[in-house]
Amino acid sequence: MDVSSGLHVARRTPHPRAVLTLVKPITWFPPIWAYLCGAVSCGVAVSAAPGQVILGMVLAGPVVCGMSQAANDWCDRHVDAINEPDRPIPSGRIPGRWGLWIALAMTLLALWIGSFLGPWGFGATVFGVLAAWAYSAEPVRLKRSGVWGPGLVALCYEGLPWFTGAAVLSAGAPSAQVIAIAALYATGAHGIMTLNDFKALKGDRQMGVNSLPVTLGPERAARVACGVMALPQVVVIALLTLWGAPVLALVIAALLAGQVWAMTVLLRDPEGRAPWYNGTGVLMYVSGMMVAAFALRSLGAGA
Repeated sequence: MDVSSGLHVARRTPHPRAVLTLVKPITWFPPIWAYLCGAVSCGVAVSAAPGQVILGMVLAGPVVCGMSQAANDWCDRHVDAINEPDRPIPSGRIPGRWGLWIALAMTLLALWIGSFLGPWGFGATVFGVLAAWAYSAEPVRLKRSGVWGPGLVALCYEGLPWFTGAAVLSAGAPSAQVIAIAALYATGAHGIMTLNDFKALKGDRQMGVNSLPVTLGPERAARVACGVMALPQVVVIALLTLWGAPVLALVIAALLAGQVWAMTVLLRDPEGRAPWYNGTGVLMYVSGMMVAAFALRSLGAGA
């Protein structure tokens, strides 16, 4: 009787480990890294406002990104039942409407934390929260588009946190140079998001999600993703050279050359090699982001 009672309770309340899986800590790194890039690029010493930096990192990663993952898993529970039935919601480890309540609670938490980061930080938080729900939830559900969906995620993973980190530390709008570099890396991240869609190819086809791997096929989608990742970096290299940071531009060029090599490996087997590329090419991509941030800092471009 006691065993049956314990199982009964377990089916009605989520296990803490399942909640941690729901908010996917592995996905927190990109927005945290981008926020740090913004903080570095603005030219203000990070040590001048360590509390703002740490709070922004927590907001960008565990809270806003974690909330977006919870919202996405709730809205995608039927697709995940096909693609990944062992995930917390379709497997029943997070039962009932707990996935929704967690996402809503984290939404409120995000807005509360964002209110401590000044008007720019709070405004960026509101945008990020709205974007997360627009991506996943009906009737908007931008995830159905292979163009707008990945584009919105790329913006919120790379461009928005970069802008926010620079704005919060400098207590004002970042310079046009900082915004330009952040926007270019956000544009390139669209290709990274396209590669992430390969893992959901089967379920997306069945549920009418028109990701680029679905609409173009894996081979063509991979080629498009590679081009989208590479071209903005070429522009970054050209701009930094033009602005007077040729050495750091050369470092980014070397990282891009490494990515091009990794892309040749990826294109031999896009579906099979996409996870491998995330650990090689994407790592070089985000490394270039921080190099660009230091280049902007050396140029005094944050003001």
